[in-house]
Amino acid sequence: MSRPTTGVLKIGTCSWNYDSWKGLVYSSPARKAADYLPEYAARYQTVEIDSWFYRIPDPAEALSYLEPVPDSFRFTCKVPQEITLTHLRGEGRTESQQPNKSFLSPPRFLAFLETVNSLLPRLDAIMFEFEYLNKQKMSSLQAFIERLGPFFEKAPAGLPYAIEPRNSNYLKTEYFQFLNAHGLIHVFSEKRFMPHVYEVYAEHPDLTAPSAVIRLLGGDRKEIEELTGQKWNRLALPKDDKEKIVDMACSLMDQGKMVTLNVNNHYEGSAPMTIDSLAGLFRSRGIRI
Repeated sequence: MSRPTTGVLKIGTCSWNYDSWKGLVYSSPARKAADYLPEYAARYQTVEIDSWFYRIPDPAEALSYLEPVPDSFRFTCKVPQEITLTHLRGEGRTESQQPNKSFLSPPRFLAFLETVNSLLPRLDAIMFEFEYLNKQKMSSLQAFIERLGPFFEKAPAGLPYAIEPRNSNYLKTEYFQFLNAHGLIHVFSEKRFMPHVYEVYAEHPDLTAPSAVIRLLGGDRKEIEELTGQKWNRLALPKDDKEKIVDMACSLMDQGKMVTLNVNNHYEGSAPMTIDSLAGLFRSRGIRI
């Protein structure tokens, strides 16, 4: 029996370009990331574009992701880190003391939007992933809000902007109230050093926007990379609390919200196998994906 709900659930992965998904998602390795998308889109409804975090893409790249997928297929993406880093990084991604002049720069963000313009109608979330901000980088939650506010006042209206903080002490009522006042989406990040997403939701169930993004990212990246050898075809570190995440997603849908749930290989060792496990839990609650 299906469960009546007014919300929408879309499940996909954080990135998709993995040869080790052969037999799980793909029939054979592909030459380019876009070449994987026809088989991917036959299985999933959405995907996160992670690679743009490292650079502003070429417009042709954004267009290449549209051509292989059906019109119903959706995307989320990260904005480039040059917009979300408070300080520049040196070689090997080491931190420097040099302030980043492009931090929350409206012109640089507009340049990014221009290059991905073809994909904008198909994006469910344009995600601003911030690193952990110590006192030297950002003095307080209020200071963070005071930087975000003017930026989004200048950003083009009507786009699905989403905020992913990595400071657990920022996840307070005033933060969610700020998001609601500016029409911003919160990204629930299941990640090391952050509270569980369902704990954050339980504290603020009535303060979420009409849509939500849940990213299952995992714990110690080095540990799981060593366990898997970065071959992402088995559950190397299974989690025992996925039912709570499913319950959270169901609760959001019961409120009529759209939920995008994206899974990273680093969460358990294989994003496709994690999704298979989640699908069983959703089916047990009368929701088919």
